[in-house]
Amino acid sequence: MTQPIRFLLLLHNHQPIGNFEHVFEQAYQDSYLPFLEVFEPYTQLRIGLHTSGPLMEWLDQRHPEYLERLGQLVRAGRVEIVGGAFYEPILTSIPPRDRRGQIRTYTDWLESRLDSRVQGMWIPERVWEQSLTRDIAEAGIRYTLLDDFHFKNAGLSEEELYGYYITEDQGHLLRVFPGSEQLRYLIPFQQPEATIDYLRQVASSHPNAVLAFGDDGEKFGSWPETKKHVYDDGWLRRFFDLLSENRDWIETATPSEVLRDIPPLGKIYLPEGSYREMTEWALPAARQLEFEHARHALQDASMWELTSPFVRGGNWRNFKVRYPETNEMYARMMIVSQRLEELAQDGGQDPVAQELIRQARTELYRAQCNCSYWHGAFGGIYLPHLRNAVYKHLLLADNLLDRAAGKGTDSWLAVRTADFNFDGSDEVVVTTDCLAAFFQPTSGGQLYELDVRSICHNLLATLARRPEAYHEKVRRGADQADGEVASIHDRVVFKQEGLEKMVQHDRYLRKSLQDHFFDTDTNLDAVASGQVAERGDFVDGGYRAEVSEAAAGATVRLVRQGLAHGTELTVSKSIFLAPGSSALEISYQVEGLPSDRPLHFAVEWNFAGLPAGADDRYFYDADRHVLGQLGACLDLRAVQGLGLIDEWLGVDIGLSCNRPTDLWTFPIQSVSQSEGGFEAVHQSVVVMPHWLIQGDAQGRWGVTMTLAIDTSLHDKIQGDKIQGEKLQGEQRGQPEKPPRPTPASTCSATAAGQG
Repeated sequence: MTQPIRFLLLLHNHQPIGNFEHVFEQAYQDSYLPFLEVFEPYTQLRIGLHTSGPLMEWLDQRHPEYLERLGQLVRAGRVEIVGGAFYEPILTSIPPRDRRGQIRTYTDWLESRLDSRVQGMWIPERVWEQSLTRDIAEAGIRYTLLDDFHFKNAGLSEEELYGYYITEDQGHLLRVFPGSEQLRYLIPFQQPEATIDYLRQVASSHPNAVLAFGDDGEKFGSWPETKKHVYDDGWLRRFFDLLSENRDWIETATPSEVLRDIPPLGKIYLPEGSYREMTEWALPAARQLEFEHARHALQDASMWELTSPFVRGGNWRNFKVRYPETNEMYARMMIVSQRLEELAQDGGQDPVAQELIRQARTELYRAQCNCSYWHGAFGGIYLPHLRNAVYKHLLLADNLLDRAAGKGTDSWLAVRTADFNFDGSDEVVVTTDCLAAFFQPTSGGQLYELDVRSICHNLLATLARRPEAYHEKVRRGADQADGEVASIHDRVVFKQEGLEKMVQHDRYLRKSLQDHFFDTDTNLDAVASGQVAERGDFVDGGYRAEVSEAAAGATVRLVRQGLAHGTELTVSKSIFLAPGSSALEISYQVEGLPSDRPLHFAVEWNFAGLPAGADDRYFYDADRHVLGQLGACLDLRAVQGLGLIDEWLGVDIGLSCNRPTDLWTFPIQSVSQSEGGFEAVHQSVVVMPHWLIQGDAQGRWGVTMTLAIDTSLHDKIQGDKIQGEKLQGEQRGQPEKPPRPTPASTCSATAAGQG
């Protein structure tokens, strides 16, 4: 073949903000490092490499030698560094100012650290809308890669995709490569010869063709069973051998080399979308199943190949509808982004304030990392540590912005009422120097976010259990053939037994201050299993909100007139927060109660980010006797309080009542899908005080609860850590150093960002 085809091999390496240290290290050892080691000797081969900002920062800190080796390959012209948005956000889900800021900031970082000119970028999850073109181009980017699915949705055929196109928005140009879905499924799951055969087939009919493979680098070692397949069994070496042996007609090239040498195929405007699988995951669960059945029917009728270019699933933005908890994180992010922008626009800021704003912007960008905002073949939003990381960085940004705005260590309080979560109705937010409490009157008068600001932790970063399309596979108990290396989209593996019995669906979000009326004989097993009848319309009904503010604190009063067991009742709950205090005082009053019979009334609390299955996370009673781990089901009678402690996080939560109270506790566990298979994931622990209530002469009943949050243990842990570092230095014979400033990655409301 006299005219070679160009083959772009573009890898995307990524680990999300909040992922565990050992996961980063394992991926490095299983994938990133061995790939580089295999690639280095093949001096005639060239690739493009995108490494996300969270991973790149980790590599810079933990394995700078890897970056030095990478830099040598860059200088040799063998690796082109592809940029992107620093912390891998879905671009359509963040404001344009943050898109441009993330891209420019990462370009500057990469060019400084690796001495590499950055011309292209990776689009996170290939989630595309045409209006992104302008922001990307204004951020200095010349090209990107999307899936061929985008181009086929725009009306192009397979035969028209062997090159790249120019797209445009408001006069701003961008070059776009179509990444091959065929290659995504061949590499590395089929034998290397299959890829060469496919390239030969294209080359025979399309001289000078350009084909692009763009996909996760974790496919080469980190995905299940791929380490043995790719490295131990020699797949990657055989693949590189074949590319080298056939370089007379296969020229591996970097994207910038193609732009330099090959003209565009034409101009195209691409519809919104992502890769094919993502558009399916964005659909509601029931529609996903219908989509799958329709696809199989078309395949059986030999019609799928003809119709698939015109068939799309859902819009990525609807993950905010599928998972209201995603919308909560998104809305909270938007609050911080807008607040930061307003402070940054204040031209009178002094240098100290400007530095605090810069640090806050970094924390905001970290909180925009996409992985916890959606769910597909990977855990995503179902992983509590990823959700917790989002809130950690948002709250740290808030703390930094408070200092930039002149709020020091004094106690303070602020109350705001607005539509914070973009649902068309107002929410109420009470913020103090210690806590931030978000109330949603229209949905049960619930407390849906409770931020403990000193440790940057949202105790209500919960997740309700809901239907997923793959629950059908769980119920069937499907299995995967041993030894088969399957794509992550096709694997069916169960990480534990009995999952089919654990599939449950909640009809309301798992938040706090949610009001239930049950039958009088309802027990813990019925409530924990979800097999309980709701006899009132309060748990997700609309409440009326009244807010009062005084020097001593703010009170949010939430009132609903509704029905319970056919009786008209009024439930009111008043929540008081004071500046300088990490406690909520909650007063309930129920009016209109019948005098001839009791009603079973319960108030639900949920606490997230406090894991089960660990001895240092436990319940305790009034005498501080341990009652069991936080995943325990407890049925307590006539108590006046309960404590929850997480010694690792450093938080101690005490719930007390002013009258004898029965208490239930039980865990919320979801059955979800991850790259390792199906598994049960602890999402929150429910604490539910409940009473058989009967009205007095006026048909009234009341109770007062106090939720007290103590983080002194966290302060002690941090102090012990600093003292330990000091002792280690003394033992090594080093002179005593002054205390180290608190780095911007810690969460102290008063000390953050002094490094």
